[in-house]
Amino acid sequence: MLRLAGEVTTKSNRTRRRFHRRLVENLRDALSDVEGEVEIERRWSRLFVRGPDRSILEPLGRVFGLSTYSEIEGLCPPQLDAIVECGEQLFGERVKGRRFAVKARRSGEHDFDSYDVQRDLGAALNPGAEVDLDHPEVTVHVEVREDRAYLYSEKVESGRGLPLGVQGRALALISGGFDSVVAAWMTMRRGVDVDYLFCNLGGGAYRRMVLEVAKELADRWSYGTRPDLHVVDFADVQDELRRSVDESYWQVILKRLMYRAGSAVADEVGAEALVTGESIGQVSSQTLRNLRAIDGVADLPVLRPLVGFDKEEIIDRARRIGTFELSARVREYCAMVPGRPVTAASPERALEAEADLDLEVLSGAVAERATFDLRGLTESEIASGHLFIDRIPEGASVLDTRPEGEYDEWHWPGSDRRDFRRLREEFDELDPERTYVLVCAEGLKTAHLAEEMQEAGYEAYSLQGGVRGLKELEPMMDDEAGAGRPRSANGGDGDD
Repeated sequence: MLRLAGEVTTKSNRTRRRFHRRLVENLRDALSDVEGEVEIERRWSRLFVRGPDRSILEPLGRVFGLSTYSEIEGLCPPQLDAIVECGEQLFGERVKGRRFAVKARRSGEHDFDSYDVQRDLGAALNPGAEVDLDHPEVTVHVEVREDRAYLYSEKVESGRGLPLGVQGRALALISGGFDSVVAAWMTMRRGVDVDYLFCNLGGGAYRRMVLEVAKELADRWSYGTRPDLHVVDFADVQDELRRSVDESYWQVILKRLMYRAGSAVADEVGAEALVTGESIGQVSSQTLRNLRAIDGVADLPVLRPLVGFDKEEIIDRARRIGTFELSARVREYCAMVPGRPVTAASPERALEAEADLDLEVLSGAVAERATFDLRGLTESEIASGHLFIDRIPEGASVLDTRPEGEYDEWHWPGSDRRDFRRLREEFDELDPERTYVLVCAEGLKTAHLAEEMQEAGYEAYSLQGGVRGLKELEPMMDDEAGAGRPRSANGGDGDD
């Protein structure tokens, strides 16, 4: 038995019917993986789902537009004697020696009321048990509707809010961390179909982490929709920003560039608002004045569901959503942290600060973005293109896992030889703030280790081609070693 969220029931009949239809569509999607026949019975104030087994229960707690649901434990005719007999059979042993309560609701025409059900069933269960309406250990629920009575013991909370998809579409700027993910979820809870934009500041490993978080959110909560994740490589944008903007304004202008990217993508996909995870005062770019200076470049309304939340509240919500563990692994990748960032920018001063920017760099990055169908994305597709690298990034540590003799014969200057098996067991002792390039004979063995390290939150890659690939870099060592940024084996930052 599924109960509609309170807001759905307060709408006009026409709107409620529309919401109801969308809710049923979303429910069918949520239950599409259940093996066996599933039936959905639609009534004005309740929905009933019948399936082959209890597997139908698992997704019901993640459907927006539902307030609670209950597994029906007993069905009987809507007659007082039948209800008492059924309730005694179901719950007699369960309440014995415990405190219990009977709570009844009734709708329709019957020759008894809810109080009669509570009184008679309570009396039948009372021998050997104690009635306690305030603090019961077991609650027996009876809901009598027109043609039958339903008995159950639990009400399980569901998504609440409005059915997903009844309030148009928005584009959420997502970094994979707690804030942006929770903000996207809260917008979905208001019935908004959400796509995602990720402005990548940290290369392939970072992109993989964000893909994992976004896919988890989409798979668990986006029933009835097919959200896309748009990935824009911001490496060249960052370079242009450093070149053209005073350091104190880096954070503010970076956000303005992300909003511009968001406006451009939103226009293409038909989104009607941008969504961010900003909360007033949490970091320097989120002071009230800075937010005002950032907002001016957006062509659409900017929704900030977390504006009044503190970090603890956001993290608690991430636990409930089911994305906490993945978001906890995501590091903030940004090399643009000024020593004294501006905290009281104005729209006018921000415009002056970015006057020398070449915005064509941003336009080009948006045009070349990669787009992923999150619910259709497989784990192997997420992993591909993120494990291998074809150069040594600036400041990276090279860990050579070959045998000692091979390492002594030739190795990359400054590399550190590590026993493969020992490294696999002890990599959690490495500095998580550094980037690691792993080297083996062919580049395949270390790919598995790089994947394990990435899953643990490290930025780690396997060098494409192994030691052969490393030797091919040697002639460029003086000019390029340490001068590039992470690139995937197919060029760029792994974007197709």
